[in-house]
Amino acid sequence: MEIKLVLSDSKTGKSYQKIVKDADAKRFVGMKIGDSVKGESINLPGYEFQITGGSDFAGFPMRRDVPGTLRKKILTVSGIGVKKIGKGMKQRKTVAGNTVHEKTSQVNLKVVKAGKGPLGEDKPAEGAGKEEKKEDAAK
Repeated sequence: MEIKLVLSDSKTGKSYQKIVKDADAKRFVGMKIGDSVKGESINLPGYEFQITGGSDFAGFPMRRDVPGTLRKKILTVSGIGVKKIGKGMKQRKTVAGNTVHEKTSQVNLKVVKAGKGPLGEDKPAEGAGKEEKKEDAAK
């Protein structure tokens, strides 16, 4: 079992990826969106994280208001996994439940309490920091 963790630091505005396997990944199974995670469980002592979302193996986003681990087709106007198409128009969308399970491929975490050491290897996740690259190219 392997889960990709996306660790977001709101103070710096950067995100870092960390892949956890087997025993470390199984610690996340059964956790829900909004639960707290100690940094010691992923080799980041002193940190504390909160689960903010994720996606399953097929790319369907997790939603806080859908209980369980299964995928569901929901009728919604706005929110995660939904693009606005018109004023008040409802859409039927497939989303994953709010609980991490064996088939979850990505879990998003935000820093609640920072530790002493660096969060990442000073290497942001791919796609993060594109704004800085654009500014440097403009100069």
